[in-house]
Amino acid sequence: MSDMYRELLIKKEPGISDRLLKAGLILATVLAAAAVLFTPWAILILTALCFVDYFKFPSFHMEFEYLYVNGELDVDKIMAKTTRKRAASYDMKNMEMLALWDSHPMDSYRNNQRTKVVDFSSGRAGAPVYAMVYDGEKGTEVVLFEPDEIILDDICRIAPQKVHIGK
Repeated sequence: MSDMYRELLIKKEPGISDRLLKAGLILATVLAAAAVLFTPWAILILTALCFVDYFKFPSFHMEFEYLYVNGELDVDKIMAKTTRKRAASYDMKNMEMLALWDSHPMDSYRNNQRTKVVDFSSGRAGAPVYAMVYDGEKGTEVVLFEPDEIILDDICRIAPQKVHIGK
């Protein structure tokens, strides 16, 4: 058995809600700064908004790093290229199924309100997003991610009966 090691960095594209929230925070901060000229109480609002901006803005610049080693997938969140946090770890032995998210095998999971969906994809339109149904300690969850061909080939080698991607 050969050892498999692969790192993959995926930049998350900000969605429309992220863009609106960022614009709203900037606008509110500018208005609060202008209000400081007219009333001293606005300094409290400005301070609170600056505090929120400081902690929220790094989440608008997020990347996911996939680290795939011998059938185990570790996902790290990297915020603003400064803060790294382990988001999740998955062992392919506990994987129930892997398929494209918009494919027929995923219909029952896509339309189920009780299924927990964890999104580690870029959010880019047209990007091939794969869904892994995973049975772990937290119960069954659907993990959305964008592996490359090398990772997909190794997952197919480990669990060919669980992979539904047309190979």
